Amino acid sequence: MRATAAVLLVLCLLTISHAWDCQEVVNIKNLMQIDAGLGQVVATDTSQIPYYLVGDEWIRLPGSLKHITVGPAGIWGINKADSIYKYVAGNWVQAAGLLKQLDAGGEQFIVGANVDDTPYCLTRSATVGYKGPGSPLPWTGLPGSVKYSSCGPFGCWAVNKNDDIYLMSLNQDCQNNGWRHIDGKLSMIEVATDGSVFGVNSAGQVYTRDGITASKPEGTGWSNVPMYMPMKHVTYDLGRLWVISNSGFTMVCTH
Repeated sequence: MRATAAVLLVLCLLTISHAWDCQEVVNIKNLMQIDAGLGQVVATDTSQIPYYLVGDEWIRLPGSLKHITVGPAGIWGINKADSIYKYVAGNWVQAAGLLKQLDAGGEQFIVGANVDDTPYCLTRSATVGYKGPGSPLPWTGLPGSVKYSSCGPFGCWAVNKNDDIYLMSLNQDCQNNGWRHIDGKLSMIEVATDGSVFGVNSAGQVYTRDGITASKPEGTGWSNVPMYMPMKHVTYDLGRLWVISNSGFTMVCTH
């Protein structure tokens, strides 16, 4: 009861003190990672069980995954061995390559990073056309070194092992002009379907990038989103901010 009361107090403080109204997601526990895009939400828990949100119900997906992503490129996942899978007609189909993280938020192309922090891109034609073994899967190496990356309509954002933040213009054929350094420090970062950018730093603080437009994809600066407890993962879509705390709570916030 004390734990529940403490959570409710935190949520009340969030609602009263700030413009974000946050509610605990009570029907899912111990999530490790969550991703939202195009009105869909997927997640994995600490037991590496993948889920897909239908209404208010979390539907268990087959398999075991440590990372899952959803967006214009479809639903993709990675297991504990870094093997890559695409969700096709209700089943996971393994794809060539090894990655520790990937993102399906680009214009039907995929970006990701391997265990050595080498970034990769998969073109739109290869991503959309992949149906299983035999489909071409030409991963294109990108410059630099990043541990986590995510794409949206105005570019791809990434962070490296030092939590430095970078932005890249990347098209559906994986053509790019290199990474541009952005001020600040974040340990993970996510780009929404509408171009919004949110991230979490090493202290568990949540930030959003202000002023992002098609003509100014780098935005104008960072704003803190107070959470009153350390967070480890964040994603945003269709006006809903999903956050996972270090202590295992999942919350959904509206602004």
